[in-house]
Amino acid sequence: MSERIAFIGGGNMAQAIIGGLIQQGVSPQNIDVVEPSQEARDQLLKSFDVTAQAQASDALTAAGLVVWAVKPQTFKDAALATAPFTAHALHLSVAAGIRTDSMAAWLGSDRIVRAMPNTPALVGQGISGLFARAGASAADRARVEQVMATTGEFLWMDAEDQLDVVTALSGSGPAYVFYFMEAMTMAGTEMGLSREQAHQLAVATFAGASGLAKTSADSPQVLRQRVTSKGGTTAAAIASMEDNDVRALFIDAMYAARERAKKLGNEFGVA
Repeated sequence: MSERIAFIGGGNMAQAIIGGLIQQGVSPQNIDVVEPSQEARDQLLKSFDVTAQAQASDALTAAGLVVWAVKPQTFKDAALATAPFTAHALHLSVAAGIRTDSMAAWLGSDRIVRAMPNTPALVGQGISGLFARAGASAADRARVEQVMATTGEFLWMDAEDQLDVVTALSGSGPAYVFYFMEAMTMAGTEMGLSREQAHQLAVATFAGASGLAKTSADSPQVLRQRVTSKGGTTAAAIASMEDNDVRALFIDAMYAARERAKKLGNEFGVA
């Protein structure tokens, strides 16, 4: 963990990883960040004592690992500007959609691992799907695991297109949870609770149910059935959702997310 690490992009996901690395003992002086936004650079200095630069320079030549945390639409320009300084490095991308073929063409390197994390990484409870190109060695993969472990769990994918599914399921997944929390909170307030009460109950319910699902040997289906007594309140709620095709609509939404992930790769990748 003593090598220099460069981050291209200093937004929320980069800050989650930087914070995790520093907690694991990486010195802020061993972290370089390229971030065009002055506001984000100020935040990095304030939060982590990390100094960021506005554009790529030969300071990046010391980095053994480069973490790509830029928006898909800016990846190509950032990569072309950075490539002259980072051809020797291992590259780890947390950018949505951009495929490793495009990255390899822009960066002139085959040592590339692509990750699809999610926002609970900000509190060390994320989960990431990982895919490595053939040019990434076993040691490279182990290095990536060491970095991503600071944000939560991870698992390796055998094929890169599986990351589009990861994007639809866990990458976008926190938004689905928050969406249902919003609905539960709204319903609770409409039925007479204060917003604070309804919010606390909704958040605790998701946290508790997730914890139970994680520690139980039973499937979510079995756990749901155990809560659903015949003729009871839960049965009435589930029946209402089934009558309105909530399950099918939710699955359709995930397919839509996967298709958007594919389109991002097509739109902003190499032809």
